[in-house]
Amino acid sequence: MKNQSENIGYFEKIALGRKKPRGVSAYYWNEITNYCDYFAQEDISVLEVGCGAGELLHGIRAKRKVGIDFSPSMISIAKERFPAIDFRVMEAENIQLDEKFDLIILSNLIGHLDDVQEVFRQLHKVCHSQTKIIITYYNYLWEPVLKFAEAIGLKTKTPVQNWLSLTDINNLLYLSGFDVYRNTKRMILPFNIPLLKGLFNRFLAKLPFFRFFSINIYTFAKPLPTLSPVEYSDRYSVSVVIPARNESGNIENAIQRLPKLGKHTEIIFVEGNSTDDTWNKIQEIAKKYSATHDIKTAQQGGKGKADAVRKGFSMATGDILMILDADLTVPPEDLPKFYDAIASGKGDFINGSRLVYPMDKEAMRFLNLLGNKFFSSAFTWLLEQKFKDTLCGTKVIFRNDYYRLVKNQSYFGDFDPFGDYDLIFGAHKLNHKIVEIPIRYKERTYGTTNISRFRHGLILLRMCIFAARKIKFI
Repeated sequence: MKNQSENIGYFEKIALGRKKPRGVSAYYWNEITNYCDYFAQEDISVLEVGCGAGELLHGIRAKRKVGIDFSPSMISIAKERFPAIDFRVMEAENIQLDEKFDLIILSNLIGHLDDVQEVFRQLHKVCHSQTKIIITYYNYLWEPVLKFAEAIGLKTKTPVQNWLSLTDINNLLYLSGFDVYRNTKRMILPFNIPLLKGLFNRFLAKLPFFRFFSINIYTFAKPLPTLSPVEYSDRYSVSVVIPARNESGNIENAIQRLPKLGKHTEIIFVEGNSTDDTWNKIQEIAKKYSATHDIKTAQQGGKGKADAVRKGFSMATGDILMILDADLTVPPEDLPKFYDAIASGKGDFINGSRLVYPMDKEAMRFLNLLGNKFFSSAFTWLLEQKFKDTLCGTKVIFRNDYYRLVKNQSYFGDFDPFGDYDLIFGAHKLNHKIVEIPIRYKERTYGTTNISRFRHGLILLRMCIFAARKIKFI
């Protein structure tokens, strides 16, 4: 095709200039690399389609890196500069690789493709069910500016590219069998100008009006689920962790009302500093139901729900980890919905939402409701994904992903007494698709809440502000 041959000729021509580090444009490209690396982990495999001279792939953390490009000269230079990375000459329209990757990156590539949809379809060859894809492209509002920069020599001249809006990219991914779960825009000032770059790119570019003018568009996607209920219903085992403090009257109800989940259900009670007979009741119930249920028990060494959940997760053997609050305000009967969502591949991290259906009259106090709505709005802005309820106690994650999440806990700090924000922020850092399951929030039938609205609310607000520096303003 004419456009294809023109592109190859263009990249072959500019390849010699890529033997040395980028000059004035380095700041722009480094920002893309750093943002993609934010969602990478040391233990993953990464494929870059259209890798050019390999600079981005070199800057990504991973145990396995593969780069493909249709330009022999670019690949030759990439091998010379970064010999530890596996580079191959290969067309994006005909990917021939015999492995699956955890992360696939297409950086500023789709503008040069003859058939974007076909390239997206090719990606299925190298995807497993939890593969994440990051696509970067430039905001077309910047087209006149970029052409002017080419005219005066600030930017290398490029062939005419496809005019793709964010809606176009999302639609092409959907048509190709991918689920887009996040879009974001970054960078207003593409030059390394001290003081101004921080003001414009770290702060202004993250605010509602100004972000419209950002130059870089990022799209995050994963393969659409393909498993049927028959295929996933008994595919995974489940560990349900039930933190319990002063919940003696709810322990047996939790056992009786908990449905079978997956191929095996493990129940883990973690008692924490109760002033009633909760621990004795747990021991009694565990013995009573030992013939019919797989029950483990423990007492936490520290304080707070977060500590109890971590204790329970460390004891868990199931493929999927679930949290069920012992107050049973989230009905145990709703847990199959959470299993279906994660086992089918619809999400990587499943969060309960209490703020969709009408709730029992005394289920949530008015100030608590206001607090939840405030934090849900803050999270929607922080994570650039719609959040309805951040503080629902029921959260679900794969056990292997949880252990990877633990490695990042120090990144956000350790002052969340409930563990909800630890898990949500950690899931975001792992580049997970987060899905909310609406549940009917019930009134307590035993005991009183362990939450201090004002003291704990201030702690959560502090954590939001801290996380904004670690998630948004980076």
